[in-house]
Amino acid sequence: MNKPLAMEPAVIPDLRHALLTHYDRFGRDLPWRESTDPYRVLISEFMLQQTRVATVERYYDAWLERFPDLQSLASAEEDDVLKAWEGMGYYRRAKNLRKAAVMIVHEHGGVFPATHDDLSKLPGVGAYTAGAIASIAFGEVVPAVDGNVKRVLARVCDEVDPRPPWLKRAAERLVDPERPGDWNQALMELGATICTPRRPKCSECPVQSWCQAKEMGTQLERPGRRTRAAVRTESVAVGVFHDGHRVLLVRRPDDGLLGGMWAFPELPSLETVEASTHTDLFSFARESGLSPVGEAMVLPEVRHKFTHIDMTYRPGSCRVAPTNSPAATLGEHAWINPADTTDYAIPVAQRKILDSWMAEQAGAGQ
Repeated sequence: MNKPLAMEPAVIPDLRHALLTHYDRFGRDLPWRESTDPYRVLISEFMLQQTRVATVERYYDAWLERFPDLQSLASAEEDDVLKAWEGMGYYRRAKNLRKAAVMIVHEHGGVFPATHDDLSKLPGVGAYTAGAIASIAFGEVVPAVDGNVKRVLARVCDEVDPRPPWLKRAAERLVDPERPGDWNQALMELGATICTPRRPKCSECPVQSWCQAKEMGTQLERPGRRTRAAVRTESVAVGVFHDGHRVLLVRRPDDGLLGGMWAFPELPSLETVEASTHTDLFSFARESGLSPVGEAMVLPEVRHKFTHIDMTYRPGSCRVAPTNSPAATLGEHAWINPADTTDYAIPVAQRKILDSWMAEQAGAGQ
């Protein structure tokens, strides 16, 4: 059972003051902190879910140039949104982001929901994201508990097993009523830069005087480690079908891995094309309404780690007679010029396969 927050109410204002003073002086100069506009906060919070700050910094300004406001995002085609998101991964975030913009524009008259409860009703907005937007953009006195905040609270309170109900109570008790947005960002900042998982810099911590884990010497044990779901290993064969100039891509199903993105066709029920490259690729090509010509070729494998899958792509290339009409079994498809993929959102691993094929083509002098 979680113990209550073991901290006298009288000391909480001093803790708040110490952390906010440190944040005002040393907080990182990040582009999304320049404005409390709710749209900009929404964009940054979606981008920061499971993505490193340095990566988001590379995408944030470019996104705002492409989609400067809710209306531009809500009216954009999903393909354009996925293309702008390309390279950040977890593409469901981009799809939910667009859906949230559509909901605000069409169901709220373009007026941004201003409370935690209303924000939580938007697609892709959970308790943390709702708390961050509500506090930063609208000054609502609500906490925003992400992984960094969880670690900070567990250490300050020396809590070995910070379950959601306990975290909610602890965070609500500590949030600063005058500067809730800054408070939540200061806690996240503390966890990201000082109260880090493996090597906390306790001597630099502005709240070390109140940290019960530091007093007990249990910093590295808080929070206790929980067993993570096992990452499964998968392997899939893919076919790079080309006519010497263009390659064939198919759109992935919306409800699956990398939904809505463009990728090379996968050869069902097959992990590798190496054992019988000609047979496998030629058979799939013919079943898909394509006419193989020339030789098939094995390309270097590509590994990519998703959150729950360690995937190995094993590609093979096969030249086919020029056509614009493969079989309907392939679903939505497109023949593209590899040098011009600006209209297609292509996952990182698939781009590596494309680059590998282009290198093979260049080496063969084709």
